[in-house]
Amino acid sequence: MAIVSSSPVHTFCWAELCSSDWKAAKQFYQTLFNWTSIDQPIGADCFYTITQKDGVDVAAMYQMMASQQAEQIPSHWLLYIAVNNVDEMAVKATALGAEIIHGPHDVPGAGRMVMLNEPGGAVFALWQGSEHMGTQRKLETNVPYWHELASKNASKSRAFYSALFDWEVQIKPMEGMEYSLFCQHGQPIAGLMEMTEEWGDIPAHWMVYFAVANTDAMVDNVINLGGEVCVPATDIPEVGRFAVITDPSGAVFSIIQSSMGDVEVA
Repeated sequence: MAIVSSSPVHTFCWAELCSSDWKAAKQFYQTLFNWTSIDQPIGADCFYTITQKDGVDVAAMYQMMASQQAEQIPSHWLLYIAVNNVDEMAVKATALGAEIIHGPHDVPGAGRMVMLNEPGGAVFALWQGSEHMGTQRKLETNVPYWHELASKNASKSRAFYSALFDWEVQIKPMEGMEYSLFCQHGQPIAGLMEMTEEWGDIPAHWMVYFAVANTDAMVDNVINLGGEVCVPATDIPEVGRFAVITDPSGAVFSIIQSSMGDVEVA
């Protein structure tokens, strides 16, 4: 699969970086993933940067506000899930225990969104696309590929997302842990793992994985570009080889070289 024209409802459709150092982050990701970018003005000396692969939108980033930095909010990736009606889903989410952080509101020339903090503490967004459906390349290298929730309470998280999106849950025993798959019509949508004491004070969060052709080579590139490796290249049997990365501005993301034959190397 390469270019897509729509995002199925209740699937992840967009990834957006809020960076404490937008310029450094833009250079890092453009070099690492061979992306180009378009800077759209959103204020005085402030831009919303659309990143592209071969001229097609894949993600976005922007400079964190000074007030957020003063609150010591770390750089982070925000993940969006496609819905038919943001306002209706926001009401449903709050009834299920979520808190609205921002919105619902229109994004001129693009769609309508709301940002939520779910009962387990992870932040995510809902997206009702109009002119912009989200990521337009899927199942190929150097674009978002997988999404995974690290939860302080896996049982609570399973209940919330299953009720909100009608996702089915499959429990997959893995070495030393229990891994949950959120599925839609039998197809995996996202993963869920429970955070143990070893995670320390890291908050619950959604992690984005970018598909890559060679995890080990990309890890070397990350180091050369000023990023850090949080989890070294590691094999997941029958799934692929992954690593967890921190970019130069402090945002955490993952890369994975799939062994399942589902990613086009392009």
